[in-house]
Amino acid sequence: METSEPTPKTEAGPSNPRRSVDVAFAAPEGVPWRRIPTGLAWYLRLESVAVCLAAGAGGGVLALLWGLPVWALGVWLGLWLAAGAALWFLAGSSQRSWGYAEASAELYLSYGVLVRRLVVVPYGRMQVVDVTTNLLEQALGIATVRVRTAASAADTRVVGLPLSEAVQLRDRLAARSESFSTGL
Repeated sequence: METSEPTPKTEAGPSNPRRSVDVAFAAPEGVPWRRIPTGLAWYLRLESVAVCLAAGAGGGVLALLWGLPVWALGVWLGLWLAAGAALWFLAGSSQRSWGYAEASAELYLSYGVLVRRLVVVPYGRMQVVDVTTNLLEQALGIATVRVRTAASAADTRVVGLPLSEAVQLRDRLAARSESFSTGL
């Protein structure tokens, strides 16, 4: 009697949709994802707190000016506190979702919690690679590397990198972009 081993459930397909997603958003073979450090989570948290405080205070002032009952003001502020708490906890998931990989001919970027995205940018299509940092990013010691291509919709960015790592990535991408574009 012939026996066969059961097929492992790690295959992609309808029986394992999670595995299908992992395969679809995998890094190129032989190149690991580089994940973004926790500075991005703190940036997102502080940004969320600022927006929620401004919206909550603004809405509270408007509620008082319109003469709404005190309970309506309490409900409004409670909603904004709940939204702020949810955004605070989602910031960690968002930070963990970001990753990039430098393959031999392309830059891969993956991110997103509710909607995952995988962006592939060929080095030969890169026109401008720059590093930007706003005041909050400067205070946290992080920066954004922005890659612009000929296609206006393909503005790619790697967010939340430590400043020194962002400068090194910019230099590597610019060198690879130049070496690929000179061969055209």
